[in-house]
Amino acid sequence: MKRRKFIKNTIAGTAAISSPLILNGSIKGANDRVRVAVIGTGGMGRGHINDFQSLDNVEVAAICDPDANLFPGIIKDQFTDRGLKKPKSYVDMRKLFEDKSIDAVIIATPNHWHSLAAIWAIQAGKHVSVEKPCCYNIYEGQKLIEAANKYNVIVQDGAEQRSNPCSLSAAEFLHTGQMGEVYLAKGTCYKRRDTIGTYPDGPLPEGSTHPRGPFTKAYLSNVDYDLWLGPAPKRPFNPNRFHYEWHWNWDYGNGDMGNQGVHEMDVARWGLGVKLPTKINAMGGHFMFDDAQNTPNVLMAMFEFPNEAGQGDKKKILQFEVRHWMTNMEVVIKGDTSDTSGYMMSAANNVGNLFYGSKGYMVKTVGQWQTYMGRDCEPGPSGSGGASHSQNFIDTIRANDPSMLNGKIEEGVYSCMVVHLGNIAYRLGRSLEFDPDTMKFKNDDEANAMISRESYRPPFVIPDQV
Repeated sequence: MKRRKFIKNTIAGTAAISSPLILNGSIKGANDRVRVAVIGTGGMGRGHINDFQSLDNVEVAAICDPDANLFPGIIKDQFTDRGLKKPKSYVDMRKLFEDKSIDAVIIATPNHWHSLAAIWAIQAGKHVSVEKPCCYNIYEGQKLIEAANKYNVIVQDGAEQRSNPCSLSAAEFLHTGQMGEVYLAKGTCYKRRDTIGTYPDGPLPEGSTHPRGPFTKAYLSNVDYDLWLGPAPKRPFNPNRFHYEWHWNWDYGNGDMGNQGVHEMDVARWGLGVKLPTKINAMGGHFMFDDAQNTPNVLMAMFEFPNEAGQGDKKKILQFEVRHWMTNMEVVIKGDTSDTSGYMMSAANNVGNLFYGSKGYMVKTVGQWQTYMGRDCEPGPSGSGGASHSQNFIDTIRANDPSMLNGKIEEGVYSCMVVHLGNIAYRLGRSLEFDPDTMKFKNDDEANAMISRESYRPPFVIPDQV
């Protein structure tokens, strides 16, 4: 919710990028109402509800979540109290996909559901905007691209910075050689995160509390937990494998590099102008806390990309770092006031990108970028501005022109794949070599086994033929 609020604050007072408007199914013209459904009604899902409700001639017509406890509060706070029509509510997304009145779906589920939900929606003829990371693993990303290319629908990756004038102008500056040879990019995800503790499996006793909800037997009676698990292995309910805390469990999440960090990974890869790396190294750990988290809270990953146009030892380097506690403010622009929420830049958080070229370096936050040029690092060209990724999705649907989509799903998948490659290197504890042409690790059966899940639980199976 904080990130959504920050982005909306960034958008305020900034004109959205003008672009032709997209459409399919029941939508017949640019003036027709687009009916969307939001799948997943946690913090990100609620942010999407707000975003799409603010757009002209767009109706949030349905919500979907296996936790039906969430529906009454959302419907009251975000619909009826605002004088808006009560949406349909679904527990099972498959029933939602059968609803012919829904034009588009926004997928804000936990990570392990993103690709399968998107593929099912695409196959049902719905336009899709899928939250980051758009794929839980490399194999799922390949299948998501196949589905997006096969069916005549719009498929948007949730990398919101792809729509920001700030990011577009920064990428243009880097790509047109104004900073010389750009050889190194860094992404930072420094966010103060406390321990998640440990809890026994099963419902919490009556009267107990958890930061994410009561999770008592009565509460869980309104949760389809098997549906929530979906493609993941069958496990008993545990509060630390449910609302939000699933991020820190490999069965469902991808750690902080795949949570917050995938945004900065996407910007870093975009600015470098690269696709997939050939060499990967990562190290880190889970420090300080003895709790249920099994993803690292400190991670340093390095990626080497081929660069035929480069000078000297031809390569480009992407460095990514996750820190969870005390840290320095590494990504800083003097006078940057774009983050009014403190969500990205505060005493606790420092999130953004750095780019290094032969003529200078660039500091980039969500809403601003600033260069420092020459030997003396004098302030140089800069840029700023935000726009609505949601509006771009709706405009693209109305225009029925995929070429105007800012967050193309292929780019989102490639950025996610870099995340997955880094996580695999971390989990195996060794350097890896990857072949982007075959999409396989070189002479490494153990690493190749981690390109996909060992198995998927029927019927929640990523189809070989989409």
